[in-house]
Formats: sequence, structure tokens, C-alpha cells
Amino acid sequence: MSWQNRRIVAFDKEAIHAGNRGLAIDHDNIAIQVDALMATMTLSQKINQLSGLQPAAIDGFYYAGGDEELGLAPYKMVDGPRGARAGMATAFPVAIGRAATFDVELERRVGLAMGLEVAAKGGNVILAPTINLLRHPGWGRAQETYSEDPWHMGAMSVAFISGAQNHVLASPKHFALNNLEITRFDLSANIDVRTLHEVYLPHFKRSIQEAAAGSVMSAYNKVNDVYCGEHSILLTDILRDDWGFTGFVESDWFLGTRSTAAAINAGMDIEMPGAHWYSEESINEALARGELDEAAITRNARRVVYQNVAWAIADMEVPDARVVEREEHIDLAREVAEKSFVLLKNELLLPLEDTAGLKVALVGDLADTVNLGDRGSSFVTSSEVSTPLSGLQAHIKNASLHYFRSDDDLNRLGDFDVCIVVAGLTYIEEGEFIPTLQQEAEEGELARGGDRETLLLPDSQRSLIDKVAGVARKTVVLLEGGSAIQVTDWLDEIDALLMLWYPGREGGHAIANVLFGKCSPSGKLPVSFPRSIDQLMPWDVNSLKVDHSLLHGYRLLDHQDTEPEFPFGFGLSYTTFDLGGLQVERTADYFNVTVSVMNTGNVAGAEIVQLYVSCTDSAVFRVPKELKGFGRVELEAGETADLELNLSDEDLRYYDPELNGWVLEPCSYDLQLGVSSRDLPLSSGWLFDGVEWQPV
Repeated sequence: MSWQNRRIVAFDKEAIHAGNRGLAIDHDNIAIQVDALMATMTLSQKINQLSGLQPAAIDGFYYAGGDEELGLAPYKMVDGPRGARAGMATAFPVAIGRAATFDVELERRVGLAMGLEVAAKGGNVILAPTINLLRHPGWGRAQETYSEDPWHMGAMSVAFISGAQNHVLASPKHFALNNLEITRFDLSANIDVRTLHEVYLPHFKRSIQEAAAGSVMSAYNKVNDVYCGEHSILLTDILRDDWGFTGFVESDWFLGTRSTAAAINAGMDIEMPGAHWYSEESINEALARGELDEAAITRNARRVVYQNVAWAIADMEVPDARVVEREEHIDLAREVAEKSFVLLKNELLLPLEDTAGLKVALVGDLADTVNLGDRGSSFVTSSEVSTPLSGLQAHIKNASLHYFRSDDDLNRLGDFDVCIVVAGLTYIEEGEFIPTLQQEAEEGELARGGDRETLLLPDSQRSLIDKVAGVARKTVVLLEGGSAIQVTDWLDEIDALLMLWYPGREGGHAIANVLFGKCSPSGKLPVSFPRSIDQLMPWDVNSLKVDHSLLHGYRLLDHQDTEPEFPFGFGLSYTTFDLGGLQVERTADYFNVTVSVMNTGNVAGAEIVQLYVSCTDSAVFRVPKELKGFGRVELEAGETADLELNLSDEDLRYYDPELNGWVLEPCSYDLQLGVSSRDLPLSSGWLFDGVEWQPV
């Protein structure tokens, strides 16, 4: 390998964790201070730590805990996953879009910016990130989460939390298995122990152990018929005893707490947003009945007080309010959007050239619509939002641009050199399901949110694409949405397809920059795009019981040997790359993997190298392959760089329910590297005999 190549370390832990206050806590010293404070507290003061202070938000914030007499300021909590939901703030691209960048340092910067804006508004807890695994792309809140893969999810979550916790506590949510929306209040997610630990909890574990998340929000749903807010196995055995979590757990709002004694005994610390089950009257009655003892109250209150002291909430600095939507954050939102777009098809059409004589038609109502995604708890309002139309109008200097609404005369489109259709979904088709809004819908207002029963576009959107493609010389489709969309039926009709997700306040400017070649698309799919919903597991949005297994997403598609339309990790570029020079070295407890990446094209671009592992002769069932690392490599034309990834023994283990622990199995392991889950040209085989590793 050439010595002069630039060397890039994937997931540089020192850089990712820089400034994370949760990792800098002196726990021995804090414990002494907290114990002394707890010794002075009355039972009433302890009880008052265990609930929110009011059912409605004040300027976007929900208050909890605090005691002026004790010198404890209240927690001030605010959503959410794409920005501070308190007045105007920078609306970043949704999390699923940010995950498509496969750029952990970029996500750290997003967390840093969001945390700063929350702090500048007077908050101290950001209710993010959402890290429920995308089990099925029809989940209504898919846009809030990062991925269908737990390793990818964990890496992005750790990066966001470490960035945000430079300023405020982060609260990953919803713990756990909250991946169906409409029935989330009553659903039981049924799961075996191995699947729970291997697939649905690793990203939460990393958020606690690697990023030291300050708090955790529990989920509404049940797990194996026990509400998450009363689930001692989740809240105590796993979260605290196994993972060593020292923060507090707050319930999801209102219906996240269903009892007094059962919830407190299980380890639910704070009922949000106000005291009902955790009111002083309810708790005293439970104490009198013998369902609770004061030790449980003290234990839970101590957790709430502990973080208050550890983070010095009363003394937290409130940054200048002018940092909110400052130029640096706006530029960051645009950069994230540009890097999040996934080029799914390009028949030698993109990028376009802004030359005189080029006639461009922009088509569709969504082209002139502020479409930031869900309007539930994650909704963020920015002072200005760039739409596809406004972005292209600001960018195009020489070519001509004409806008057509969906109901305009589209027969004229044959006169244009290229037609750009903006199609997709909105908050009406997908998002958080809010029962009060559903009631309004039944009374004649427009419903919003919930899960998608189908992955097809709405009929109006599909019809629009058909009409345009039927008359246009060249057709580009820009697709907006929060997850996979079935495109198979119309993909052959068009020349280029770009997945935008919900691209945030700077989306329009980012679209123009990518379409006209100011930057090359570099996003990769964090969710498989199936050819049909039938390729996935059964999906019933009204189900009250859902069985979980080791197989979903690309794991299920691999197991079934089924070809998706676009596989997990897929994404095209305006340039080309070559991977080679694979070197794998074994150390005491991990593999050091190095691969050379060359930009063989004529323009700058970025490639995402992905590392998957297969266990080929296991004594137990193993999925065909699992993502266990990735790295983003940005290269000028003709440039080569060496990417270094570390694969730890922990990432090779499976969970043995009989041993109640993790096992590194004597087995043959195949390390595969490439640019998507279905394009892995490099591999290295290794045999573990139970003691030593040998290359094969």
C-alpha cells in the first residue's frame, strides 16, 4: 500500500466523544454529594422528584424534578430528533436522512448544534435520539430513527449523544421495541431473549456504555405482555444491573406510566409530563397498602437527584440566544442534506449543466411545499425553509426554469429538455399517531400520521409520475419520504431517481447543489427498498401482538435469497471508486482492517465502505451476514486513501439464553467489505478454535 496515501480512521472514538460531559462525571465525588443531600430530604421532597411539574409545555419545555430549598433546579425537557421544538430553531434533515450519510462525525456535529440550541433556549434535556430499530419500513415514525441495522443505529446514536452532551443531557428513546405506531399504547412486542439482546437492544447499550446518555425514555408498548414502564427486566436487570446505567428513566408522555407501585418498583423514575400515578397521594396510598416501601422511593429519587448534581443543572450556562439558527447551523443543515441524498438511478442524465438554452421543468405540488416531515412531537419550526422550487430558483443562473403544479397542463412538458418531478409522502401519510388528532379527523378535519399499510406512493403521486414520464424527454424523480418507498412499478419509466428523505430547512438549496453538480450525491440506504412489501415480514398496522425474530430488513432478504429493488447500503455517485489492498491484522481482542479506496472518476466524491461479517459453520442459527463497521471516505478525483476499521471480538458474539450471556463461538468467520450489503468484492476468512485465530 502506498505510503503517501491519506489515512482515515473509521469511528475515531476520541474525536466522537470530545466534550461529552456525561463521560467526564466524577462518580465517586458525585455519589458522596448526593448521599449527603438525600440524607436531608423528607419523603415528600423525594416524591416530588418523581414526576413532571405540569401537563402542558411552557414555551416548548416540560419541567420535572428540582427543589429550590435544596438548590436543585428543575429539568427542562424538549424534543427532539431533528431540532429544538421550542419556538424557532434549525430544522435539520430527519434522522433517517442523516443516517444515510453514514457519517458519524457529521452526526456528532448535528448533536452539538441541537444541544447548543436547546441550551440557548434554557433547556437542559433533549428528548433524542429516537433509536427504535426500523423493523419494517412501514412504521409511521421511521423518519425519526436511523436504521434497520443495530450496528449502524448504535454508531449514529453514540455520535449524536456525544455531540449533544457537550451542552445538555440526551435521552435516547423509546426503551424498548417501540416500532409500530397506531397500536403503540396497547401493543405487546413479543420476543425471545436472544433476539432482544442481539438485535433490538445493542444500540441502546452503546448509547449508555459508550456515550453515557444522561437519561432514557421508556416506551408505551408492552414487551412480552408487560408494559415497558413496569418492566423490571428492562429497567433494572438490563439497563442498570447489566449495563451500569446511572441516569434516570422518564416515561413517555401520559400513557407511558400505567401504575404506581408496579412502575416505581420496576425502576421507572419520573412520570411525565405531570403527577397522576406518581402523585403524593397515590404514592402514600401505595405505601400504606404495603405495595411500596420508602426504600424504593429513595432509590428512584436518588437517580433523579444524581444527574441533577452531576450535571450541575442549577449552574448550567445558557448560551447567547443568537446561536439559534446561526449561519454555522444553517450551513450544517445544508451540508447534511447534500450528503443524505441517495442517488438510486442515473441513466447518464445527472448532473445537469446550468447552461443557456437548457429548458428545465419542475413539476408537482410538493416542489413548492414546505415538507419537513412528521408534525407530531418531532416537528421543528424554522424561520425560513428552502423548498425545491425556491432552491432551484436561487441557483439557476443561465438555464430556464418553469414550474408546473400537479393540475397544470402537463402536455407541454415535451418542450423541455428535462422534467424534474417532486413526489413522495407528507405528514398526512406517515408520522406520529396522535389519538386527539384522529378524533378531529373523524369530525371532518384532516388526519395525520400513523403507520403506512402499503409502501406504494399515493395514487395521485404515482399518476403524476406516469403523466410526466409519458410526455417528457428526460425525467428525474425527487422522492420525499421517511422510509422505503416501492418504486418498481414506475422505475423503468424514468431516467434518474434521487431519494431526498425530509431534507430540513436547507433542502431546496441542497437539491439544487446536487442536481447541478456542485457536489456529488454520496448517501447510502439505511433501509432496504423491497420490490414488493411481500418480500418483508407480515405487516398489520392494527396488530396488538407482534412477534420479533432475528430476521428483518436485509437480514431477512439475505436469508430468503430475495433480491430487493435497492439493497441496504446502496447508493450511486457522479464518480466511480475502486476498493483494493485489503489487509487484516489480528491483535489481542480485535481485527485491524485496512482497505485502499481510490476515486477513479473525474469529480470529487465520497464512498462508504461497509464491513459485514458471516459465521459460516455455526452450531446455532446465525443470520447470513451482519454489518459490523463502516467508514466514509471523501476523495478528490484521482485521489486514494486508506481506511482503517476495527472489528472487536464483541461484535462477533451471539447471545446464549442458557448461559444468560455472550459467546464467542469457535467458528469460521468471513469478513466482507464493499459498498452495499449486496456488493462486497473483498473478503478475508478467519478460523477461531476457541483459543487462537488463524487466517484461512
